[in-house]
Parts: sequence; structure tokens; C-alpha cells
Amino acid sequence: MKDLGSKFLTTPRLDLKSQTMKEQKHLWEILMLPDVNRFYLTVSAPRENLMNWELQKEFYKKSKEHANDLNVYKWSIFLKGTDICIGQIDSHQIDTSDPSIRGIGWYIDPKYQQKGYATEAAEAMIKYLFEEVKINSIQTKAAVNNIASWKIMEYLGFQRLPETCRTNYTFMDEPVECYKYILTKEMYFKQ
Repeated sequence: MKDLGSKFLTTPRLDLKSQTMKEQKHLWEILMLPDVNRFYLTVSAPRENLMNWELQKEFYKKSKEHANDLNVYKWSIFLKGTDICIGQIDSHQIDTSDPSIRGIGWYIDPKYQQKGYATEAAEAMIKYLFEEVKINSIQTKAAVNNIASWKIMEYLGFQRLPETCRTNYTFMDEPVECYKYILTKEMYFKQ
């Protein structure tokens, strides 16, 4: 695996840019929408703290200090050629002993959902991760009730594993049943 960082990626309709502080409040506002955060956040922080921008601003500032580190793979999603930020996509290390095994996640502003933007951004990121960064696999999950998310994964060639798991999402009161998915480099290059 090569640490190449969040290099600028472009698609026919989108620009994926390394994150800056400029768009973070807007991304936080999107993330605080109940239709977005219910299946995204899995942090243990109190909900009321997450919903307070003044408290969150420091967290975002600190994380942006490392936005251009070569081991960080996190992008803000913009409509191509504009300053309209519609969401976020990232790939994070999930196995501390092997950085080439990655997780992924994304969220899109509901105003821009059901237009194929999440799929387009995910395709670009996955292509970059397998073809340039040279990762070995992506392992991820999606809530059984989050049909749009797992349909994207299946469209992208992820294989659903037979077992499910339960996830404690921050904005849900009870653990949620999730499908588990994998996409290996062998599977990716066979497509």
C-alpha cells in the first residue's frame, strides 16, 4: 500500500477535494439532519454535544490539521466546478495491524440524494484506492434499513457476507442490525 492521501479526484459531475475548514460547518449541518446521521455516526460522544456547533468546531479544526496527511483519505464532495458542497466520503483504516484493509463511509445532503452522486463519488474513491493506493480490501457494513446505502455497495461489486452484526449508531436508541460487505482487490479487478 502507498500512502498518497486525499488527492483531488474528479468525475463527470463531481469534484472530490481534500477537506478544508471552509466547508466544515456546512457538512456538520448536513450531518445533523436526522435522515443523514441516523445511519452514519457511531461515536460515543453525547448527542447534545454533537449537535452544538461551538463545541464541534474545535473537533473539526483539529481534524483539519491532518487533512493533507498522506495516510488520510477523506474528501468533501462538490458539484463539479462549483463551491457547492453536497457531502463527504472517506476511507478509514479498520485493522490496526494492516492499513491496507479499509472501511468506507459517505453521506450526501438529502437535497442531492437519489441522483447517483454517492455512487459516482464512491466509484471514484474505490478506483483510486485499489488502482493507485493499492489497498487489499474494503470491509464495511450498512444498516438493513438503509436500503439506499447497501444497494450502492452491491452495485459497486461488494459481496454481502452471510452473517450480520449489530451497530450502535449515535443517534439511534437501540443497536441496529447491519449487513456486512467486502470488496477485495481480486474482486475489484475482475469487474
